[in-house]
Amino acid sequence: MLRKTRTASQLQDEVRRRIERAPEVIEDGVKIRVPRPQLQEPDASGCNWTMKNFGNAIGFDRTVDEALKAVQKEYNLSEDTKDLNSLFGDPKG
Repeated sequence: MLRKTRTASQLQDEVRRRIERAPEVIEDGVKIRVPRPQLQEPDASGCNWTMKNFGNAIGFDRTVDEALKAVQKEYNLSEDTKDLNSLFGDPKG
């Protein structure tokens, strides 16, 4: 399956959305902190990103893992990085 490409913010939002709609998360009213995705070498499935160190997720490991794996199956992290200096009009070098 070909994955769609998304930015780090888009992936973070999608994982958060899927976690927050899980019935057990809704029932407990817990807010789980979702970290930024980290680029990695593609794994055996071709996924090029991961997330580690979810906050306030004790007892919700299965829910977090299921949401993360589902999003990883659908999307890859965009490898396009922007030069932060260009935001301020500074020349490179």
